[in-house]
Amino acid sequence: MSASETRPRLTPERFFRLIAVAEAATWTLLIAGMLLKYVVAPGETGDLAVRVSGSIHGFVFITYAATVVVVGLNQRWPVGRIAFGILTAVVPYATIPFERWLVRRGHLTGGWRTEETDDPRDRAWIDRLLRWFLARPLVLAVVFVLTIVALFAVALTLGPPGGGQH
Repeated sequence: MSASETRPRLTPERFFRLIAVAEAATWTLLIAGMLLKYVVAPGETGDLAVRVSGSIHGFVFITYAATVVVVGLNQRWPVGRIAFGILTAVVPYATIPFERWLVRRGHLTGGWRTEETDDPRDRAWIDRLLRWFLARPLVLAVVFVLTIVALFAVALTLGPPGGGQH
């Protein structure tokens, strides 16, 4: 057996689950940071905990949103499901039940759509672009990460949600 046959493939379902769980986990970090700031150690220590955990959570939140878009396009989800998927990241831990719902309904089954089929939707520009990137996973990964970093940089410039009140 070759290494590629024994190595687990990063399917849309596995990728989505990984990022959904990571997004939920960062909620735990942020909540712990907020407890430290407002309950355990108000002041500079608590501020630092919220800044660090908030930054991690913000980065993973953006990663989750980008994941919802890429996986949603691959799975041909309607725009409403993609939008709802992104919104689940706003509610603590909601990405987990959303991911479970997607699995139960079969909305994450199948592989990456790297080749055109007879489906007329495959001729849309967004599907052609998606297939082009999916056929070049390294390019997709670089563009995916650079997009997330750029969006995160914009978010840092704008400041934390709620204006960062102390």
